[in-house]
Amino acid sequence: MVTLTTMQLKEIILIDTGEKVGTIIDLEIDVDQGIITHLIIGAKNKVIGLFGKQEEVIIPWSHIVTVGTDVILIKNMSYDTRI
Repeated sequence: MVTLTTMQLKEIILIDTGEKVGTIIDLEIDVDQGIITHLIIGAKNKVIGLFGKQEEVIIPWSHIVTVGTDVILIKNMSYDTRI
């Protein structure tokens, strides 16, 4: 079993480019089916720079390739963002 706390320690990596996307700050769960539907990732806004706002990136669970010991690999970076 994997806990949210353990998942929050893992870096999210885009498998196609090796780009570090960010880390998990929350999950969206379908309570009727009891499944995780999306990961909510905290990522720095690249345009604003070091002291910029943190942007929320929403990644569908279907885009997860694998959950490793230190990283979570994702594919197809078509995602939703919320600031």
